[in-house]
Amino acid sequence: MRGPNAALGYISMLSMVSGMFHPAAAQDWPSKPIKVIVPISAGSAADIVPRLIFEHVSAALGQPIIVENRPGAGGTIGAASVAKAEPDGYTLLAMSSSYTIAPAVYKTLSYDAERDIRAIIPLGNIPNALVVAPSTGFRGVQELVAAARAKPGSMNYASVGNGTAMHLNAERFRLSAGFEAQHVAFRGAPEVLTEVLANRVDFAFIPISTALPFIKEGKLQALAVGSSKRASSLPDAPTTLEAGMTKSDYNFWLALFAPARTPEDVVRRLHREVHKAMQLPSVKESLAKLGVDAMPMELEEFAKFIREEIIANAELVKAAGITIK
Repeated sequence: MRGPNAALGYISMLSMVSGMFHPAAAQDWPSKPIKVIVPISAGSAADIVPRLIFEHVSAALGQPIIVENRPGAGGTIGAASVAKAEPDGYTLLAMSSSYTIAPAVYKTLSYDAERDIRAIIPLGNIPNALVVAPSTGFRGVQELVAAARAKPGSMNYASVGNGTAMHLNAERFRLSAGFEAQHVAFRGAPEVLTEVLANRVDFAFIPISTALPFIKEGKLQALAVGSSKRASSLPDAPTTLEAGMTKSDYNFWLALFAPARTPEDVVRRLHREVHKAMQLPSVKESLAKLGVDAMPMELEEFAKFIREEIIANAELVKAAGITIK
């Protein structure tokens, strides 16, 4: 067979062969267990939330979803493993907003956060509460800011490390309020809580899921929340924006990602199934108890959000002079 018909036949054959080796397709995916990499240690909200949601997604998909903790280097070790994984829908990443911080604070990454990994869907927003010990006497954001401005550099604040979401939230607030303060880094949120409770650290932005029990018991004073909207679990606390600190908001979110070349139909099905799981009354109730607020976004909207966050965090890191040695 020669001529145009032969060429068309050859192209058709190539298309068929190409389809045979396509990484995955909706009609046969999933046909085996799915692995979700969580690049932090087990036990925190950023680990509990994905496990809670994926339990229901697993039932909908008819396959086990295995959550594997792979901590280290601000989550970049786990993210790198997903970036290099086969893009077949069987290796996914559940990561916090540190995903969009890493490109700014790490001089070299083995992956490109925009090109090598694809955003699928937010799993929720966990607002950070701006907290102080009641013994400080501060009852509002303006009182804290006035005291910090009166003695430049005399105050300190805590986080769980350079370049973390807690650190960036505090820096965005500090830069907006226009005062100097010393950053003190600790290994984890329990240590931060201990130091704030003892009034050895002046203030901190701590995830509501961690701080709420202490706030309810009166052991911590919540001056505000750092998110762009009030937290449903702490409705009486204003945002730092409402307290007069422009451009001070910072959202600590969790989300699902996949290798960049994961087939479109698989990505969209994952988006649908996760969204459906998060609408279940039992899941909503559990997330609310963890201080997680809904963060609904369509696939394309979330991709745009990630791009904008990477740019915004790069600007913040530069303005604050944040470095990781």
